[in-house]
Amino acid sequence: MPRYTNKDLHGLIVIDKPVGFTSMDVVRRLRRAAGNCKTGHAGTLDPLASGVLVCAFGRATRAIDRLMALTKVYETTVDLSAFTETDDAEGARNEVAVETPPSREDVARALEGLTGTIEQTPPAYSALKVDGRPAYKYARKGQAVELKPRKVRVDTIELLSYAWPELDLRVTCGKGTYIRSLARQIGGKLGTGGHLKALRRTAVGPYTLAQAVGFDALPALIGAKHVLPVPEEPARGVSNS
Repeated sequence: MPRYTNKDLHGLIVIDKPVGFTSMDVVRRLRRAAGNCKTGHAGTLDPLASGVLVCAFGRATRAIDRLMALTKVYETTVDLSAFTETDDAEGARNEVAVETPPSREDVARALEGLTGTIEQTPPAYSALKVDGRPAYKYARKGQAVELKPRKVRVDTIELLSYAWPELDLRVTCGKGTYIRSLARQIGGKLGTGGHLKALRRTAVGPYTLAQAVGFDALPALIGAKHVLPVPEEPARGVSNS
């Protein structure tokens, strides 16, 4: 366990995570800039993804579970021409031959069928634990891993644009929803491929890109003036989801 030497900083900071960094890369940089303060994040973004990453210092880390339960908004580009082993553009492609690309109406109907409470199978390349180890460690070794379908909540899927083979979407969803899995599910419904080409998280509850600090714009030393207040406990019986 790390030994935290700065015990005076408490609050949140909203980071605009760039592509190519893990969420823990962000946490490690924040911890150093905060004088080795206890630091955590409220919801992983894959290296391929960018956008809102809510991070917490000190006592605010106690609110991480509540922050993770907040509704999230994503903007994503889905490539329908292939499935991939990782469900995103980083994995090996499995091309799908499509004689007649689906129409915009076909796409809209498929999206309607993926809203509400749905079941989805998480990606094999995910941090979900299987026998105490992250699933991606098995997948990287070519070992089969069984991840059971689970129920998630997808509030809305807005079709922003569509030009075969790519569609741009805005997705509002609850905790535990994998947008990579959603891309795979869209392809399954359309009889095409389906994987993420790009993903950007634009909001976590009330925290949006408007409040976010660019990774390169972080101050060398993070102090109380740089953080948002510790979120209050919700009234009993009030849900954030």
